[in-house]
Amino acid sequence: MATPIRFIMIGGFLGAGKTTTISRLAQMYLDRGQKVGIVTNDQATDLVDTHTLREQGFNVGEVPGACFCCNFNELTATADRISAVERPDVMLTEPVGSCTDLVATVIRPLQNLFGGQFDVAPYGVIVKPSHGQRILSGGENAGFSPKAEYIFRKQIEEADFILLNRIDELPASEVDDLARLVESRFPDRPLLRISARSGDGFDKLIEFLDQSGTFGRRVIEMDYDLYAEGEAELGWLNSSLTVSADKPFELDSLLVKIVERMGKRLERLGAETAHLKTIGMADGGHGVANLVSSFTPVELSLPSDCRTKHANVIVNARVAIDPADLEREVHSVVTEAAREIGGTAEFRQTQSFRPGRPVPTHRVAQLTN
Repeated sequence: MATPIRFIMIGGFLGAGKTTTISRLAQMYLDRGQKVGIVTNDQATDLVDTHTLREQGFNVGEVPGACFCCNFNELTATADRISAVERPDVMLTEPVGSCTDLVATVIRPLQNLFGGQFDVAPYGVIVKPSHGQRILSGGENAGFSPKAEYIFRKQIEEADFILLNRIDELPASEVDDLARLVESRFPDRPLLRISARSGDGFDKLIEFLDQSGTFGRRVIEMDYDLYAEGEAELGWLNSSLTVSADKPFELDSLLVKIVERMGKRLERLGAETAHLKTIGMADGGHGVANLVSSFTPVELSLPSDCRTKHANVIVNARVAIDPADLEREVHSVVTEAAREIGGTAEFRQTQSFRPGRPVPTHRVAQLTN
């Protein structure tokens, strides 16, 4: 019988740094001689994260159209498809950033139904500093709405351990303050401080993930009405397009301009951003720009250092705004940015909507083996 695949799921709110964390973990596992598969997840197709990881050379499957919990059978089928090409030693999975109750709807079903196929690692949830400090300190209107904050808190509540990411972006005193706040709210959880961008803390993270035992211990109480309403407050957009110009343009500059202007436009509309990100792919290179909140700067997280006349671009936006308004603003900003470089933007596909009510395939409160 084949050795079970080590199943690692990294959760956390939109913009917490899950993709960058998974990318670094994947490379570390490869460096120590292990085969790696990755499964991403989104409410729609054209996910920036999937393209980013594939452009980095990883073996990536995508579960689109619903969260892992509501599309559990597609999660296991995608894992099977990856394994059919080359059976991995480690399967890294990234759930939708607005999803919670994953212990009962993903981890426990895997343990009960696929215990011989998967060996489940401790479940880690990343705390997003830009919202963590505000939400966990109980500030008024700290993050989107009380209903969206409910999801944020529930994500942390079900974790086996908590990851405090982006520590390199904050003064040490603020990191200490946030760590104390997390530990006071969730005193029985191990807390690891990491920087997915620099790699700080990742040796300890790998060591923690290598632990053996029965994980997914915390099945949380969930108000699915409140959960559904919290998700539905976010407008969701995935858009794919091409930008073409007669003369070469700086791809990275275009990506930053799109995200920066989009953030400012949404701020003027009073629409809080959960995550804006765009990837540009051209001439064998790729670049990614991000905005993880309405009160943090735009980041060129992956520079392409590329000049080109033609680029394939994907824009993902998760914003507290009506989806029709979000689509209109994205199209306007991208068109203007392309025009300024003497080019045009041709939209191939845009999906904009509010996430529907979560209906899990399974919900397992108790282990049966």
